[in-house]
Amino acid sequence: MSDVEVRAVTSRRDRGRFIEFPYRFYRNDPHWVAPLRISERERFDSRKHPFFQHARIQPFLAWRDGAVVGRVAGIDDDHHNEVHGDNLAFFGFFEAVDGAVAAALLASVEAWARDLGRSALRGPANPSMNDGSGFQIDAFDTSPYVMMPYNPPAYPSYVEAAGYVKVKDLYAWLFNDAPDLGARILRLAERVERRYKPSVRALDVKRFDHEVLLLKRIYAEAWEHNWGFVPYTEAEFDHLAAELKLIIDPEINLFIELDGEVAGVAINLPDINQVLKRIRGRLLPFGIVTLLNRKRHIDRTRLPILGILPQYRMKGLELVLIKESLMRWKARGYTSCECSWVLEDNEPMNAGIRATGGVLYKTYRLYQKAL
Repeated sequence: MSDVEVRAVTSRRDRGRFIEFPYRFYRNDPHWVAPLRISERERFDSRKHPFFQHARIQPFLAWRDGAVVGRVAGIDDDHHNEVHGDNLAFFGFFEAVDGAVAAALLASVEAWARDLGRSALRGPANPSMNDGSGFQIDAFDTSPYVMMPYNPPAYPSYVEAAGYVKVKDLYAWLFNDAPDLGARILRLAERVERRYKPSVRALDVKRFDHEVLLLKRIYAEAWEHNWGFVPYTEAEFDHLAAELKLIIDPEINLFIELDGEVAGVAINLPDINQVLKRIRGRLLPFGIVTLLNRKRHIDRTRLPILGILPQYRMKGLELVLIKESLMRWKARGYTSCECSWVLEDNEPMNAGIRATGGVLYKTYRLYQKAL
């Protein structure tokens, strides 16, 4: 008989316990990055976060001897099921102190999904594929880059023991110490530039709203046919843009144009996690000062979005964007860049990153179980 009891979160007090649990669980882990508590509270507030306009989240807490020992959330996303013709739910925000707790949590969220009539459960998604997704399965001696998840090494074995199987791997590539581009790739990029004469420009913060509109279009069209992709709603994109505006370095966010028309984009984000790790999720009393001085603490950047519109593909424009991105973040004083995530079977993108000097150093895995 298990000594673990799992209860659905229904009160404000338990929602606070759900949010707070990782801060206690990871307090001695040197690689976990504490998100801002104010942001986490908003993430689970159906009145404030636009995700709730098309989805529902049901948190669960695991208890043992009167103490919280784990958590998980069931996520029912109408938008995903409509886009992909699926009938599945997701689990996310998973934490467990041991295998018994994990088994009890997964059993509870599976029962919740069955009650909704869902035929499968996939995860982790926190809360969607547009956010931190997958369990990290290697490179546990590294800290996550901005907007990427982190978990202990045992988590994949917990879900596998419960009958979950791999559904997709997501790759993270690393450019470290600002390496020079390989001579062959540099020649290829220059050949593309000579042939098509593209122009690359930095994001114009004075026209930020216009740039966001361009990014919305490229993001929706360039990723439309990717596995698991669900486009942001207008409200979600605006919410994300407002958050990222506070941390962006416009000189490393690039648009590529052909004949005056936008053809693609490369979004590079300074790794704000290097700051968040210092302030441990709290703005007061000194966290605000650290945030305001963030440029002193950040020397890493993440490339989460690199996309070419369908009509401009097969020209090599992605090589030009990668070349320009690496040259510009090196010039701005960044010493490493993570390109993440890339689907394991997106061979053209993976080959391009590998050829330009990227090293595949970390993998995130999504799991699924039929119900």
